[in-house]
Amino acid sequence: MAKTLDTTKPVKIKESVGYRVFQVFNTILMIIICCAMLYPFLYLIAQSFSSADAIIAGKVSLLPVDFSVSTYVYVLTGGQFIQNYGNTIIYAILGTFLALFTSALLAYPLSKPELRGNKVIGPLIIFTMYFGGGMIPNYILMISLGLRDTVAAFILPGMISTYYVILMRSFFETVPRELEEAGEIDGLNKFGVFFQVALPLSKPIMATMALFYLVQYWNNWFDAFLYLDTQSKWPVAYYLRNLISTSQSVEDAAETLSISANIKSCAMVLTAAPIICVYPFIQKYFVQGMMLGGVKG
Repeated sequence: MAKTLDTTKPVKIKESVGYRVFQVFNTILMIIICCAMLYPFLYLIAQSFSSADAIIAGKVSLLPVDFSVSTYVYVLTGGQFIQNYGNTIIYAILGTFLALFTSALLAYPLSKPELRGNKVIGPLIIFTMYFGGGMIPNYILMISLGLRDTVAAFILPGMISTYYVILMRSFFETVPRELEEAGEIDGLNKFGVFFQVALPLSKPIMATMALFYLVQYWNNWFDAFLYLDTQSKWPVAYYLRNLISTSQSVEDAAETLSISANIKSCAMVLTAAPIICVYPFIQKYFVQGMMLGGVKG
């Protein structure tokens, strides 16, 4: 009588010695890489809470020495910090929304081979990624449009990135044509197919691009340096940049020394903390978007 194979039980594959060694080596390597990437952030946090003397003496490593919050108190209560921080939140949210909307509107038609002039428009858009007018023509353009010292001057220059448009176009090319045709049969026009079929299927790439644009607007200080004159309109990155590069006048000389020693660490922590907090919530979309948008199968 022939012996039958029981398919209800999972088949256990015996791992080879080489594979086990690889797993151990890979795990150790990943731990080392994670520690190497995490150490600078921990060091910045420790510096921001340490005294100036401890930092100058090189005593700070992973834990604060002579714990002090004087720098945070100075930065958070001095000048226009709170207002500029609020400006950054508004600029980042508004700029990210507009950038996603305009980039998607540009990328989606480019993903359709039946678009007239696609073979010409596509290379022209890619051309702008390598060649641009430069800072002076852009500055003159903003002046001629009357946008100097306005929020639009800060948001518009970075609203469309050619690289991000290419990623989004590659993702839209993977959207099944059958679903779009089904929407057209149901009576949707091109805009209806875009908003009701393509965009709902594009959450991974949209979340990825949202993170990229959010970081771009959050860390942008150079456009504010060029176009924004009123301090109440500055983003926090430009405010902190000026706070680091120029010593603000305070009555106590000892306080000035303490602030100048660790204000860079404090500024970096305050600037990077919101982005670090947001990233874990959209990490899965980030990975999916990079895989699906960057690699076309």
